[in-house]
Amino acid sequence: MSGGTLHKRSAKSLKGGDSDWARVDRLTDAEIEAAINDDPDVAPALDDAWFRDADIVPPAKAATSIRIDQDVLAWFRGYGRGWQTRMNAVLRAYAKGHGGVR
Repeated sequence: MSGGTLHKRSAKSLKGGDSDWARVDRLTDAEIEAAINDDPDVAPALDDAWFRDADIVPPAKAATSIRIDQDVLAWFRGYGRGWQTRMNAVLRAYAKGHGGVR
């Protein structure tokens, strides 16, 4: 922490929201569907047809030359086909963990 003050609260001390959960629980599936369809900001439903027609666009790759320790390279290659993809995934996870990529 960067020197800020930490305030702890118990669940009992938190004020409840203004939602009428009893009314929400009484909504039928048809009423929920109608409310969704009436909302101008709602995204389209991601149904089977949407996924069937979707294009999967992999991220662009760049060809490069890199020096890798022989034992590390042998370990990745030892898992067979797709070793470069797995190596990329490891590098991506490391970069993501360090704020380098999304």
